[in-house]
Amino acid sequence: MTDPEIYGLVLAGGFSRRMNHDKANLVYPVHGKPQWKVTTECSRPFCKKTFLSIREGQRLDDLDSDAADTLVDRGSSQGPLSGFLSAMHRVPGQALLIIACDLPLLNGSILREIIKHRGSADAIAYRSSSDSLPEPLCALYEPAMLEVCQSEALKGARCPRKILIQQEPSVKLLDLPIPNALDNANTPEDFDRLCRVLEQTKTV
Repeated sequence: MTDPEIYGLVLAGGFSRRMNHDKANLVYPVHGKPQWKVTTECSRPFCKKTFLSIREGQRLDDLDSDAADTLVDRGSSQGPLSGFLSAMHRVPGQALLIIACDLPLLNGSILREIIKHRGSADAIAYRSSSDSLPEPLCALYEPAMLEVCQSEALKGARCPRKILIQQEPSVKLLDLPIPNALDNANTPEDFDRLCRVLEQTKTV
């Protein structure tokens, strides 16, 4: 029996209230393109196809120049799980490599390590360098774990991290090769800090 295909899902539908700017449209100078596009391109080598999850009415910069297949979140009240449900509806029974769009330090080697461990659990995720809990928005979800997510969402769940914690025996956690690899920007100050980190990385 062959493994289910892996599809990518880039979550770009957050409201970014603390940033006062749509985080999906942030452009880090080192990248020179919107963050949603950077993340989508990073995922493509590992996925049969990558979907871009957006909220209803959201406008993304530079979307016309990209072949991104957008999915409108099914029920924005459920946070990231809304995107999970949209993708499950589009490609039922398949695995999803789910990635938040606002991870500017993400690179292909981070995703490759996740894929390398496929088959060892129903979900593969990184262990947070700050609290050792699962990082749910840079993770591979097999169909069995997605069914759990769907069931929990129907009960009103909003937090994929809590679901992975509850399903601990079925989740494999990996150590991040670089502690800050999954840092994100929630405020303008975070954005400035990550711009500096990216510049320093470029010069190394």
